[in-house]
Parts: sequence; C-alpha cells; structure tokens
Amino acid sequence: MTGKETFGTLRALYHTFGCKLNFAETSTVARTFAEHGITRVSAGETPDIIVVNTCSVTDLADKKCRQAIRSFHRRYPEADIMVTGCYAQLRPEEVASLEGVAVVAGNDRKGELTDFLRRWLADRQPQTHVASTAELLRFVPSCSRGDRTRFFLKVQDGCDCYCTYCTIPKARGRSRSATVAEIVGQARAAAAEGAKEIVITGVNIGDFGKRVESRAADGTVSLVRGTETFADLIRELDRVEGIERYRISSIEPDLLTDEIIEFCASSRRFMPHFHIPLQCGSDTVLRLMHRHYDTALFRHKIERIRALMPDAFIGIDIIAGARGETQEEFERSRDFVSSLPVTRLHIFPYSERPGTKALEISHVVSQEEKHRRVNELLRISEQKMHRFASQYLGTVRPVLLEHGRPGEPMSGFTDNYLKVSVDAPAGLDNTIVGVRLLELLPTDIGDCHVRGELAPLPADFTLRNPSRP
Repeated sequence: MTGKETFGTLRALYHTFGCKLNFAETSTVARTFAEHGITRVSAGETPDIIVVNTCSVTDLADKKCRQAIRSFHRRYPEADIMVTGCYAQLRPEEVASLEGVAVVAGNDRKGELTDFLRRWLADRQPQTHVASTAELLRFVPSCSRGDRTRFFLKVQDGCDCYCTYCTIPKARGRSRSATVAEIVGQARAAAAEGAKEIVITGVNIGDFGKRVESRAADGTVSLVRGTETFADLIRELDRVEGIERYRISSIEPDLLTDEIIEFCASSRRFMPHFHIPLQCGSDTVLRLMHRHYDTALFRHKIERIRALMPDAFIGIDIIAGARGETQEEFERSRDFVSSLPVTRLHIFPYSERPGTKALEISHVVSQEEKHRRVNELLRISEQKMHRFASQYLGTVRPVLLEHGRPGEPMSGFTDNYLKVSVDAPAGLDNTIVGVRLLELLPTDIGDCHVRGELAPLPADFTLRNPSRP
C-alpha cells in the first residue's frame, strides 16, 4: 500500500518556532507529507494533523511552544498533534503529557514522521521517539521550498562548543554536516525551482566539514573533520548558476575567518550581510560563558568586514544579565558594543536552562535588572540601526521582492538587508528590482523599515560601491 493510499485526504497544518534551520526542516517535513498525499491546510479549512516544530533556546520559547500546542488543541480538538524540534528533544515527557499530542519525535526523527503517523492511525497509541544526545549523529538534509521567496538551506547540524548557558548541544547533538557536493546539488535543485536567494543555515555553520566517518562494531560512531571547510562550500555555491543571492546566517566570530570575509567581499552573489553572535562585550563574562574568542578578536572581525564592505549590514547577538555579569561588567560590555561599527543588536535577556554549567556561577542578575539592561541595549541598537539606514535614503539599491498581500505594497530586502516596502505589480515577486529608498517608516523599537519607489539601478552600480546622488 502506498503512502498516498494510506493517508487518503488528510490535511496538515504546520507551525514553526525558532531559527531559520527549523523553518528549513519544517518545509522538508511538509514536502514529505505532500509526497504521501497529505495536503497543506488552506485558509478556513480544519486540519486533521498539526505538526509543531519547537524551539527551546529560552524558558520563554518553551512556554510559547506549550501555549501553542494547548491553543491548537482547543481550536482543533479532533486534530492529531505531532511535536518535534528542540523542546520535544529536551522535554519529551512534558510534551507527551499535553492534551492532544499523539506523537513526540526528536530532532533526528523528523524524517520518520510519516511512519509514526501511520502507526498512530493504526492503533491510536501515543508515541514518543526521542534518542539520547549521544545518538544524535545523523545529518538530515533540509531546504525550504515554496514556503517563501527566500530559500533556507541547511548545511550543518549540532554544536561542539558547549557554552555554559546553552542547551543546544544536548538538543542537537554533535556537530556534523553534509558534503560540499551534496549541498551544491541542493542549491542547483533550488535554482531549478526558481530560487533567487538562498540563506545558508545550520546550528554552527562555520564548523562545516565534520561528518560521520566510521561506525565501530559496538555501534560507536566517529565524527571527524574532513578536508572540506565552510570556505570551500561558499566558493562552490558561488558558482551555481541561477542563484543570484546568498546570505550567511549566524556564524561564530572565531570561525568567521578572514578568508571567508575576503571571499564575500569579492563575490557577486554573497550579500554584504553578516550575523555574528557576540553574547557579551566583557572578556571576563566571555570566559565564564566558555566562548572561544575575546573582544579583541571580535573587534578585528567587525572592522575587517567594514573595511572591505562598508555598506554591509552587521547584526550581533547580545545576552543581557547572564550569570556573572556584574554591573561593572555590563557597563564594560555596553561600552564595547557602543564602540563597534555594527548595524543592529539582537538582545536576549539571560534565561536559565536546566542542566547547564552556568547555574554554577554565583552572581545572579535579577529579572528587573535584566529588563533594564535589555532596554538600555535596545536604545543603542535603535540609534545604530537608524544611523545605518538613514545614510542610504535617496540611493537606489537592488531589492528582491517577496510575495505580498493583495492590495498592499510589496516588500523585500536590499542587498545589505534593509527591509523595504514599495508599490509594485504583483508579477514582480521573486524578482530583483531597483528601488529608491525614500523614508524611514515608524516601527517597533530596534526595528527599521524603509518606504521606497521603483527606480532603475545606475549603470555603474556594484554591490560594494553603490552609486550615491
């Protein structure tokens, strides 16, 4: 019996929390379900199955996942809920206890969801399929297709850094990746489907190159670094015809080599856009966090990008109020961040996670103080973002237009990641057009949105040296 015959006319709703990697994986799940005859639910329809891909980076993320599952069950009491992702991996019993949950699947079991669904439909017995962290060794390829204009391409999974505040190594396992040839093949397939822009994603993409090398008789698997590097990968991706834009998602500063920066500066396809986690601008706190760099190295990376790509959008991650961050260390961190020529701060209040080494650090920051520090950093971010965007008003930059709602302006991102709204014909979606940036629109604090108008790109335009009025 085929999968299509097994599942008949079932309809599925998909909901994703968290990072770009999760979106890529959810898209792959949806595509697999479609191959088995399960259609995506349309507006106004009632789903038979709900797939929730969860995040567990903070306590708040866990809470949002629980709330969503409960809300889905209240709204669609007859639907079967399947839960996967990091929250499911770390807290399977808690997830399984939620009303309406039929299947709980760990991070490495997403590709088996149709099998689990078949079993559930056969006997209506709740299932939990979650391997131990040590068993999370498979690399499962994923690429978002058809969900949005930009494609998210998974190139790596897992992390070997073991930062003291982080549960991701427990949720995702050891660092491993595909080969360059496999990833290039996926990029070519995306180009054949009409993709213009690909976001390269993973848990720790700069660590690309580790993979399963051998399996012993007792089942032990060896993960070793091969000869391929992330720099090798982006050089080969740059040669894929049809893809006009690549963006590198979050990459660790110690793995963002000068070679990678210099290649991006010379590439036509890799956009001047970087997202680099700092986490704290205090060397003392960085050591407590078990980060693999110091502020001097971080500054070098930022200044190197800015020297070669003056128009680059540079976003950085900051954790406010981590254990060990005294008032003095916060002020040192704040002043360091203020001095950096970056574009935007992504700020997260420190969230204690069970089982992490950070819980052994004695100095604890109150919730009220965390909130105060977050707001102080938000004001810095807003100033930096406004200053960065303002310098491009009046200029014309290339924008990849994305699907919009009927009757509303279309939106998209410039090469250097400014979000733009523009009146444009619907047929221009997934097309790169010239847009003159006119004015900054009111947004939430720390955000930035620009109104623009269609305009031809200057004949002498290059990504690195845009024409200015």
